[in-house]
Amino acid sequence: MNSAMDKAKGKLKEVAGKISGNERLESEGRTDQVKSKVRETAKNVRERAEGIRDSLKRDRS
Repeated sequence: MNSAMDKAKGKLKEVAGKISGNERLESEGRTDQVKSKVRETAKNVRERAEGIRDSLKRDRS
């Protein structure tokens, strides 16, 4: 799943947990949202590192 879908799924779980009073479901929803954000951040860092690497390769040529 992509991070946007995971984030939406997490928000849905969190809201459903709040409405039903199910603290576990609410917590799972928040956890899913955090995992989504971590994945998104890791992807951005990886892309930036690749860009820097490519830039350095061009500078050496």
